[in-house]
Amino acid sequence: MPPVPVRDAATVILLRDGPEGPAVLVGRRGARAAFMPSKYVFPGGALDAGDAGLPLPAPDPGVSAVLGRQAGALCACAIRELWEETGQIIGRPGDWPDAPAGWRGFAATGHRPDPAALELVFRAVTPAGQPRRFDARFFVARAERLASDPDDFSRAEDELAHLHWAPMSRLDRLDLPEITRLALAELAARRADPDPGRPVPYFHGTRQAPMPPA
Repeated sequence: MPPVPVRDAATVILLRDGPEGPAVLVGRRGARAAFMPSKYVFPGGALDAGDAGLPLPAPDPGVSAVLGRQAGALCACAIRELWEETGQIIGRPGDWPDAPAGWRGFAATGHRPDPAALELVFRAVTPAGQPRRFDARFFVARAERLASDPDDFSRAEDELAHLHWAPMSRLDRLDLPEITRLALAELAARRADPDPGRPVPYFHGTRQAPMPPA
């Protein structure tokens, strides 16, 4: 059997303060999904060809420093996947009459994608042996930076069920993939020590490894 190819991907951890402390937006994958069935995950998915070359503002310098030439495309992927799976908008007001396929629903809201709200916090490659494999970059964004109502999921597609803001103090009650737990641990560590020079962890399979060059 040929090896499963590793696809570039991006994930968004939306974070906001709630009555029980910090909370993150999660949803449950379908029981018949080929990848991580029935698991609670953050919105995200694979890079599309249309994510490259979009007329985006520059990402955060820290994101560009780690991701290099792929920074814009991966930020676009994160914003698009968040929109598709939750109906939430990371963008700025603006007309976009020539939006490419895959972005026309986003453009119809009167916004253009803007990666300035995205901070890169984690990167991981799916272990071998899985039916699908991804090189996923995990971005975090504050709910206050959304250009949409953070409690309105009416425009979401049906890939994720039970979309809700889960308090981080109660996430251990959900069925989370191990890599999601590792990303959450890194997020908690960054909140405790918000050093802008903190390196982005990179997990290849189940082990931490040196970050490959951008």
